[in-house]
Amino acid sequence: MAESSYVFDATADNFRTLVLANSDKGPVVVNFWPPRAGPCLMLMPRLLKLAEEFRGRFLLVRLDTDELGRLARDQGVTSIPTTKVFRHGAVVDTLHGAESEASLRVFLRRHLGGPTDELRTAALRAFESGDAERAASLAAQAALAEPDDPRIPLDVAKLLVLQGRYAQAEALLAALPVGLREQEPVRNLLTHASLLNAARTAPVPETLERAIIARPDDLEARYRLGAARLMHNDYEGALAQLLEIARRDPLFRGGAGRNGLLALFGLLGEQDARTQRYRAELLNIAS
Repeated sequence: MAESSYVFDATADNFRTLVLANSDKGPVVVNFWPPRAGPCLMLMPRLLKLAEEFRGRFLLVRLDTDELGRLARDQGVTSIPTTKVFRHGAVVDTLHGAESEASLRVFLRRHLGGPTDELRTAALRAFESGDAERAASLAAQAALAEPDDPRIPLDVAKLLVLQGRYAQAEALLAALPVGLREQEPVRNLLTHASLLNAARTAPVPETLERAIIARPDDLEARYRLGAARLMHNDYEGALAQLLEIARRDPLFRGGAGRNGLLALFGLLGEQDARTQRYRAELLNIAS
């Protein structure tokens, strides 16, 4: 029995109408679960809460895999719990496991749209028209309205970086909750903004090199030197400094050594000899 007008239970007879046909009208979220499993029992209350909160912006359908195992297998379900989003008769997104409420919000908002998407679109249009200040303001409004959506602080930070406001972009991303901050796009942009900010305020490389010779544990000098090297396209020099930071203090600047290396690996590509060499060195540190 469904608890609300936004939540339904699937059967072999109603699946086509309830899920496939309704997905032409809007997103249908199907949770494949057996009511006996612990992770499923953790996930379902979160989904029910969000179904009520979003009040019809998506339809939540529960499918009991104990009763409808063949139907679940036909939909490609191989583990439980699995949550799938259907749109226009097809699966458009899948989530495995009992995710947190914050992660579920991000997952769902990718398919819901709404006022914040309008603000994001208006921000991008303002930026394209040359009004960077209005663009940043609109993106900030969206971020306040949806604090769990990582796309919005990313939008704000990108606009700040494009304006050369590196310190503000770094501060914005660094203030995000750890769960958002550790997502790869956020982590990489935070690293990028941090390096840009460090390079802009850094003394000339010769001064930093002398400081490091005098005090090898001066990790701030190493970080600024690595940033300066990167700004001059000296990837080898930047990688060397970031690796030494990771080796001497993995927690410096919130893991800036490791995060900087990972960002540069993504920039250079996995086939680059420098990526392969420094990734192996980084793994040696971790082990």
